[in-house]
Amino acid sequence: MTRFSRLPILAGVLLAASLWLPPSAAQAQAAAAKAGLLTIDSLIDIKFPSSPVFAPDGRTIAFLWERAGVQEVWTVPAAGGAPVQVTHDSAGLMDALFWSPDGRTIYFARDGALWQVPGRGGAATRVWTGEDEGGGFAISPDGRAVAFTRQGDLYVRPLAGGAVRRLTRGPADASGPQWSPDGSRLLFTMAKETRHEDAPAFSGSKILFTRTETADGVVAVVPVRGGSVVPLAPGGGDAGSPSWIDRTHVVFQRISDDVHTRTIVVADVLTGHGRTVEQDVDPKWWDLLYVSSAPQPSPDGKWLAFLSDRDGWAHLYVVPVAGGAPVQVTRGHFEVDRPSWAPDSKRLIFDANVVNAPGRREIMMATLDKGRAPAAVDAITATGGTNTAAIWSPDASRIVFEHTDAHHPADLDSLAIAGRARPVPLTDSLPASVDRQALVAPRFVHYKAPDGTEVPAWLFVPATLDRSHSHPAIIWVHGDGINQNYDGWHIHRDYGVYYSFHQYLVQHGYVVLAVDYRGSIGYGRAWREAVFHDLGGKDFSDVAAGATYLKSLGFVDPQRIGIWGLSYGGFLTLQAVTETPTLFNCAVDVAGVEDWKDWYQDPGGAWIRGRMGRPQDNPDLYRRTSPIYRVDQIVRPLLVLAGTADVNVPFIESARLMDALLKAHKTVDFMMYPGEFHYFERAHVLRDAWQRVAAFFDAHLHPER
Repeated sequence: MTRFSRLPILAGVLLAASLWLPPSAAQAQAAAAKAGLLTIDSLIDIKFPSSPVFAPDGRTIAFLWERAGVQEVWTVPAAGGAPVQVTHDSAGLMDALFWSPDGRTIYFARDGALWQVPGRGGAATRVWTGEDEGGGFAISPDGRAVAFTRQGDLYVRPLAGGAVRRLTRGPADASGPQWSPDGSRLLFTMAKETRHEDAPAFSGSKILFTRTETADGVVAVVPVRGGSVVPLAPGGGDAGSPSWIDRTHVVFQRISDDVHTRTIVVADVLTGHGRTVEQDVDPKWWDLLYVSSAPQPSPDGKWLAFLSDRDGWAHLYVVPVAGGAPVQVTRGHFEVDRPSWAPDSKRLIFDANVVNAPGRREIMMATLDKGRAPAAVDAITATGGTNTAAIWSPDASRIVFEHTDAHHPADLDSLAIAGRARPVPLTDSLPASVDRQALVAPRFVHYKAPDGTEVPAWLFVPATLDRSHSHPAIIWVHGDGINQNYDGWHIHRDYGVYYSFHQYLVQHGYVVLAVDYRGSIGYGRAWREAVFHDLGGKDFSDVAAGATYLKSLGFVDPQRIGIWGLSYGGFLTLQAVTETPTLFNCAVDVAGVEDWKDWYQDPGGAWIRGRMGRPQDNPDLYRRTSPIYRVDQIVRPLLVLAGTADVNVPFIESARLMDALLKAHKTVDFMMYPGEFHYFERAHVLRDAWQRVAAFFDAHLHPER
């Protein structure tokens, strides 16, 4: 089976026009600032930290701090202290952040090149000059060389300069190189990629859209000094997420083409042979692919940790590398994510949500009794909000993790394991222009769907709201179908910017309801899989029932309810305006899927195959669940936003939607953002999008000031 991604190619000049522009946006923002309310500029100034990595001595942490699509390298003492900005380049996004073994240099990748900067700060310089672009940079265990990919092949080069050694020559494209513990081999995934170019009739021949057809992945190794590529346990299905167990063995997982089966394989790099260690089979689809489900080998090479929802909830298990029965480490009506072994191979940290509080996550630690059974599973944070993505210091004395809550966007916290002192905040991402105490904490609520199912959601209502009057309300629909809302700021930057905008809406006269419809994570396997062969069915009924719930509150005007969503949430927004044309007064679709057959072609992959099968096998299902075929039903105002560089829901889908709407004689507001991706990042895009959405809702829902 294959999967696709797409990038728009501008063959000529790509133009799109906005059919509607926000009036007096600057005046409105000035008035808001004068009144002490959130402004869109203050939202843009909220920063998001990511990619923390300990220095080799464990005393300092390097991390990336992003503001509006621009990341810089920062450092901060691991025990707490003032963060120090290391780079000052204002040159976009970075990745592949790592330290030199002596802790003196920090490396990072930007624009396809590897850069270096002194750990104490200074000018950033390219490691090598005159080189073509590359990616996937990984430093060798001895710190002397770097592996990377370039145009689908694998290379190694000394950091100090010297000859570049090419290790692969197609035909498959290599990605994700990892050094063996002894530095003698590289582990990677390879998959053949085929480029296609499309020029649909509705967009004309001047605009070409490319999509990349990617075959099933194969895990392989190659000697660093050069030699033959050794595929590991090749077989049917998509292999990926590999890790070294020791210098001669690796582990990876394989997903069957029908997405029913996940198999964990241990392979010998000397022979290429593999054996199955563990397997999950689901009659609907294996639904943990897009969480941290990859098997994690213990540092001593004896155990594998993995996630499974075989008991109905995503829980942590361990199994001996040599084979044997798995041991379930966690149990209960909560879900585990992001496990990480301690260097001593006796402890695992992970984050998990809380029984009856699915939007709250705490850092947990499991101490294992020789791997056979958990001696203890304890919460090592109890701060509320969300605590996620913990990493160990080199000596396992400390962890660093991400914290969010109703008054704090994503920040890094540090916690000493001994004595379990309170976490120490390392960053403060909220700008001084934002009054933290004025932010509204969402309240966890439930309401009934038409079939009687209790639907969880998060209600944003200011404490000072005059409940004797009716107010406009907006339903927010999150994306992915592999996501959820949280007890405060979203844990991911991509949705954190939307959470901040909801705070803006609340301060400007709106009630907001964020729905965790069927298909969301955090509520167990049955909730996740309730959308099997039913995209836009039960999940949309959950969203639509949110309007009934809002009307029942007594302080929401039934005639002033809007809806908006991103990605899959954009799809459900399109369901709203085509399935229930008069339920909402207006709607905003941000990069929503209009036709699942289009999305199956690009980007496609296991997400859609698991939920819907193939369009040639289920043509009626694909047509029934796609709003493009019902746009003639739209009667309420609709705003559509999309970026031309979107690879999650390619821009061509929004272009086709616009074509269908105009042919159906519908008036629609549309704005495209040249070069912008699925999750809006850059300041000028965020400013225009938020002003446009705010003015659109104001025009059609008329909030009181």
